[in-house]
Amino acid sequence: MKYNMKSWLRQVMDSKEKKAFPVLSFPCVSLLGITVKELISDSALQARGMKLIADRTDALASVSFMDLSVEAECFGADIVISDDEVPTVNGRIVNDMDDAEALKIPDVGSGRTQVYINAVAKACEKITDRPVFAGMIGPYSLAARLLDVSEIMMDCYDDPDMVHIVLKKVTAFLIEYAKAYKSIGADGIVIAEPVAGLLSPALEEEFSSPYIKKIVDAVQDDKFIVIYHNCGNNVPMMLDSILSTGSSAYHFGNAVDMDKDIIAKVPSDVLVMGNLDPAGLLCMGTPEMVKAETLGLLEKCAKYPNFVLSSGCDIPPMTPWENISAFFDANKEYWKG
Repeated sequence: MKYNMKSWLRQVMDSKEKKAFPVLSFPCVSLLGITVKELISDSALQARGMKLIADRTDALASVSFMDLSVEAECFGADIVISDDEVPTVNGRIVNDMDDAEALKIPDVGSGRTQVYINAVAKACEKITDRPVFAGMIGPYSLAARLLDVSEIMMDCYDDPDMVHIVLKKVTAFLIEYAKAYKSIGADGIVIAEPVAGLLSPALEEEFSSPYIKKIVDAVQDDKFIVIYHNCGNNVPMMLDSILSTGSSAYHFGNAVDMDKDIIAKVPSDVLVMGNLDPAGLLCMGTPEMVKAETLGLLEKCAKYPNFVLSSGCDIPPMTPWENISAFFDANKEYWKG
């Protein structure tokens, strides 16, 4: 089913009983009885996993796998893959201006991107009772994986022109990647830009938000929306810049106080989601802890019609399903009152 996503957003905010929208995909490995390594290279398994989660939960929407190594791998980055963890990027491939200028923009569909595109296409056929979102890395966070997360911070001061060259190239690629998801029937994308949350507000305003806005302007319309995610602790200081991207909704991590630092400062007609700790609470906690923290967050934030309960980031693969169920049960209990 193809949704009018602007109408969907309004319906979500107008609803008196709000469903949760966690970033929940990788824990399907335990339902499928497979490893993360097997999952990330098989579109049929990914689609089946998304469908199993949709059948098991009443999540507001389905979201694909937030594997933030996929795009960097396309550019030539070395990837570390394991059975139980989401893949990571090893080392840097851009060291100087010559490397930046020589960096080639890969074709969409190269590397594992086609696996993920195909997975979302298959998921859209299987999941018809809620919107389906694709996951994608943000431009600064992708550039950081090519330049090295720690090195790019210094490069922003010492060689900003080089950083901008890389950002222009990765943004061009991400626009085409987002268009590919749009063309196969996804209802939107969740852009993860976590590394930008480590920047100063001035640097974020120069090196992240303008490039996010280019992606938003290129693909967002009534039938396809962008959800912006940032789990950095500097988000409150850069909130105005983040909102200037024009994304349809915003998703923030547990490093911030959602009530005091975020939602009270966001326009009431802009959807905001977050922000329970995905690792320390949802993965490592007990069902009782999950229930208590979930109800506590709702007590603080559900008074805002534009708030939707979520995890603060991607829920780890090995998260117990007892904890995930406690999260959904607590949300339902709160709204049933």
